[in-house]
Amino acid sequence: MTMLQRGLILLILAVAVSPSRAEDDTVLTLPRAIQLALDRNPEVQVSAAQLEEFKGKVQEVRAGAFPTIKADGFGLRLRDPSFLNSSSFDDLPPDFRQALVPRAANLFDAGVGLKQTLYSAGKVRNGIRLAKEGEQEKTDTLESVRRSIALRVLEAFHDCLLSVANLAVLRETRDQRQKQLDLARSRFELGVATEIDVLRSQVNLANVEPDIIRAENRIRLARAALNTLLVRDLEAPTEVAGRLEYRPWAVPPVRSLQQEALERRPEVLGARHAVAQTRILERLADSENKLNVEFDTRWGVNVRDLENVLDLSYTRWNFTVKFELPLYDGGRKAGLLVQARSRQRAAEQTLAQIENNIKLEIQSAFDILRASSEAIAVARLNVTQAERVLEMMQSNYRYGAATTLDVIDSQTSLSQARNTENNATYAHEVAKARLRHAAGRTLLDEEETK
Repeated sequence: MTMLQRGLILLILAVAVSPSRAEDDTVLTLPRAIQLALDRNPEVQVSAAQLEEFKGKVQEVRAGAFPTIKADGFGLRLRDPSFLNSSSFDDLPPDFRQALVPRAANLFDAGVGLKQTLYSAGKVRNGIRLAKEGEQEKTDTLESVRRSIALRVLEAFHDCLLSVANLAVLRETRDQRQKQLDLARSRFELGVATEIDVLRSQVNLANVEPDIIRAENRIRLARAALNTLLVRDLEAPTEVAGRLEYRPWAVPPVRSLQQEALERRPEVLGARHAVAQTRILERLADSENKLNVEFDTRWGVNVRDLENVLDLSYTRWNFTVKFELPLYDGGRKAGLLVQARSRQRAAEQTLAQIENNIKLEIQSAFDILRASSEAIAVARLNVTQAERVLEMMQSNYRYGAATTLDVIDSQTSLSQARNTENNATYAHEVAKARLRHAAGRTLLDEEETK
């Protein structure tokens, strides 16, 4: 066996046994999760299919500006006695009438025709512009759907991170309460604590178990929501990489973000293309009942015997220039103009409404982000203080200067403070993404810094 053959066999075996990329994607980073959703999500696929449909529409309309060329022909065998039924046939001399005997004959015709619109009062040109504006609107719609899916994946991803962080807090609380129970038992055995202290510590430890079960259920629900966006089985063992952490962002002024949104948001761009379409529709309606000129030509052969097909004596051709100018349409053009202008006014109002809604969305997201940033600072201070209080109470309990209830209250306060910090961090990161989404910016910190 040659080296080349051995190399090919090893390559085939490596491909056969190596897991697929989809199987490797059990632990997902946020960028990878967003990419998977954009590749698989049905909403994105539907919008992409609609865009492809409109590209075909543009090609169809553009064809009206080019000539149409076609080949046609027929073969015919015919016996036609119609001249015998002429009203003046009996007036012919008898000898001539006897010579006129209908006989069957063949007729073959084949040719190539060309048709071209020479002038249409702008119908073809405006039709192409209308189709292109429609394609741009569908492109903006696809981008809007992609951004919406990316934001939903980011929120679902951070839901998973929040659930994992809250579960970690509960497990740490359980460990603390287990240590408190062990300490109470040791002090009870030494005779410096009562049985009530042990029982309270046991109850306190048992009370955290239902919270842990609920936290684990929240993780499963968050994973199922993420799997839905990724078009995976709800029970797929998808895990998220990283941890919930606060990443500050130097937020630009609201006015600046609103101006960026009006320039970048695909919803605004799509609405502007919709307005442009209505203006083109008005021009199309105005071009009704105007002069239309077409050029038509055909070249071919017409023979009785197929042997004469190549004989140029049997060629037939014609050139035709046709014009059409409607004089009265019963008010059809006026009705089309009324419809077009009404659509234009409606599209302009829709654009204004979208712009106002986006400005409000940015203001709301900005306020939420600012509030969550302030909440994080307060929550971190509370965590520091709660940790200090718990440490002091545990030390005091060892020396009999604090009760079991004091330690339990300190543990509960620390758990609440850490959960508050986690929730504030989650709110900040989601609000930051929503503000960037509202402004038409990239969602991820890595992309924002590029």
